[in-house]
Amino acid sequence: MPDAVLRPASGNAFENTVEQLARAIRLGVLADGEQLPPERDLAERLGVSRNTLREAIAALRDSGLVTTKRGRGGGTTVTYAAVIPSAPSSSAGVPGTFVRSGAAMLDALTFRRVVEPGAAWLAATQPLAGDQRAWLTESLREVEQAPDAAAHRVADSRLHLAIATLSGSPMLVDAVTRAQAALHDMLMAIPVLRRNIEHSDTQHTQIVEAILGGDPDRARVVMEEHCDATSALLRGLIG
Repeated sequence: MPDAVLRPASGNAFENTVEQLARAIRLGVLADGEQLPPERDLAERLGVSRNTLREAIAALRDSGLVTTKRGRGGGTTVTYAAVIPSAPSSSAGVPGTFVRSGAAMLDALTFRRVVEPGAAWLAATQPLAGDQRAWLTESLREVEQAPDAAAHRVADSRLHLAIATLSGSPMLVDAVTRAQAALHDMLMAIPVLRRNIEHSDTQHTQIVEAILGGDPDRARVVMEEHCDATSALLRGLIG
């Protein structure tokens, strides 16, 4: 999945590198305790110089997202683990996290409602190879068997990004990554609701079954319902 999410971006190299890496960490694409790819490989993947990459990693380190061990056997390791609030927060849930509300929230939710059903539809039209089908099935299993709310949120994001990746469209992967990043921040500001988790898991199963069954219309419809359910929850609890 990092290969799909971490890609060269135009514009400000340093800022874009920080954004991509931080977003991948917050969404669990690069999970807590996981080591970043070798510096040369990661710089090439992001289309930046190794010096720019080092500066970006330093910024992540200053933000508490990674730690770096020098010397033989060293490297940079992710040290961020999502903390899911258990009760509504009058602030932004996680310190330093901007949470959209009002028109900004509705814009983010509308954007997601457009891109994610399209990604599911496109993924269901692809002739998926055996390893791709196994990856999607395993991504669903990780959501269903997540041991706690924080792990479930990360696994949920990874499943949606897997679906986008299987669409075969790099632009859709980028769009869904941005949609999931915005969604992640908003969900961090509301309590975990067991009934919602159960409903979400049922829809995830239906979406995956539709994709594996080559039924794009069904995949789109269920993903639309899935997006609508989350949007209703966020509109009600954040406003």
